Amino acid sequence: MCRRPAEKLTSWFDAEANFLEVRISDAPGYSRETSHDLLMAQVNERGRILGFTVQGISTFRHSCPLDAELVEAFTTVPRMA
Repeated sequence: MCRRPAEKLTSWFDAEANFLEVRISDAPGYSRETSHDLLMAQVNERGRILGFTVQGISTFRHSCPLDAELVEAFTTVPRMA
């Protein structure tokens, strides 16, 4: 399947809450855990990635970046009939 790249990327950073949110789509969805404790994926009902959030964003330094594959978190997403 060929997927088009996102045409619009929206991000919010809240320094006081130490929180970053990046949205690829404004479609409705929900948060889903990933293999990384501080990273949550935003997905639709079919498991397609809509964006992600990072708690504690300031804990990541240039020498220790956040490295995660969001796709891996959704290999077991049940399909809706």
